[in-house]
Amino acid sequence: MSEDGEKDPGEGQKSSASRPNTAAARRERRRAASGTGSDAKAGKSAPKGKAGSGPGKGTTAGKDRPTPKRSGTTKEKTEKHSLFARIVRFLREVWGELRKVIWPTRKQMITYTGVVLVFVAFMIALVYLLDFVFLEGVDFVFGN
Repeated sequence: MSEDGEKDPGEGQKSSASRPNTAAARRERRRAASGTGSDAKAGKSAPKGKAGSGPGKGTTAGKDRPTPKRSGTTKEKTEKHSLFARIVRFLREVWGELRKVIWPTRKQMITYTGVVLVFVAFMIALVYLLDFVFLEGVDFVFGN
């Protein structure tokens, strides 16, 4: 028996009956079991590495046809709005994005600030030390 309690393939059980070893094999097994998607119905396997075959993409319906076009034409997109309307829209979008931000807590800000200050102090000391060493080296080589 293996660590997870399943029988090893050599112990009278086929390896295909046990848990699949690769992610592609697991996806294929799930598709066959659920019977969803055009690939599972046709008996075809999806190509590896294609977009949409990752986790969270359970169905493959619609993969064999092009993406539908958005409603409206390009002429509608070229319609100019007033300056005020564009500014208001911009500010609404900025506000919406700022609501999505996960702001750090006070403790995190103090920690991050301390780390940055220590790093900057270290870099200043390193540059000063290298400057001093090179200055002494130039003085030694060319004499003063």
